[in-house]
Amino acid sequence: MNARETRAPELLRIEGVSIRYDGREVLSPTSFEVARGEFVCIVGPSGCGKTTLLRAASGLVAPSGGAVRRHGLPMTGPSREVAFVFQDYGRALLPWRTVEGNVSLALEAAGVPAGLRAPRIAEALDKVGLGRHARKFPLQLSGGMQQRAQIARCLAQKPELMMMDEPFGALDALTRQGLQDELARLVREDGLTVLFVTHDLEEAIYLGDRVIALQADPGPGRPSMARMIEVAIPRPRDQLTTKEHPEFLRLRRELFSFIAQGHD
Repeated sequence: MNARETRAPELLRIEGVSIRYDGREVLSPTSFEVARGEFVCIVGPSGCGKTTLLRAASGLVAPSGGAVRRHGLPMTGPSREVAFVFQDYGRALLPWRTVEGNVSLALEAAGVPAGLRAPRIAEALDKVGLGRHARKFPLQLSGGMQQRAQIARCLAQKPELMMMDEPFGALDALTRQGLQDELARLVREDGLTVLFVTHDLEEAIYLGDRVIALQADPGPGRPSMARMIEVAIPRPRDQLTTKEHPEFLRLRRELFSFIAQGHD
């Protein structure tokens, strides 16, 4: 059962948000809500504004028009309650700091006293399976482990909302599938709310309660958001049986057709 079916309270609201750079509109007015505990994925062709929308929703980019509200209040900048997982995990981690030192960054920025950091770091690393690798440096880790370290750093913040920008896009298929299942588990256990950008339609359907499909170059007066698809596939999901589910195949066909045609 997804968050909308359980009528969870609204956490995030995007109200007619548009973004312009150098006079060019890169995101047309877009509106939607995200409920507490919901996993919402954003897909669309390259250049349609997926990452721009995510950055605006997280407070990293100020909208040119419209508003972003969390708990009904305007977001005017970044918040410690909102964590951001970047696609390029190699650049997101400081190479001269150990894994535990990288996780500590979030706590240092939040002003957590030094004496209280160790247990929170250990807890976050244990959640992503890196407890035995705390003293290693990023270059000693595989790509999947580096991304786990970045996720652990975000979890250490104890955020209520996690923004994820194609976090598994650079990983091999088996590593990606493993991290998808780990993320689904963490969301379930910690009650996180997630807004997740991906190019992978199967990933969006597998992880999401809903999938938002953006269109490229929507034109004047037309919103960038052209589809809002409910994913009514039961949880927990399985990499084999879920992807053979008739509803999964139907949704994949619908999304693929939309992206391929480039219009709503």
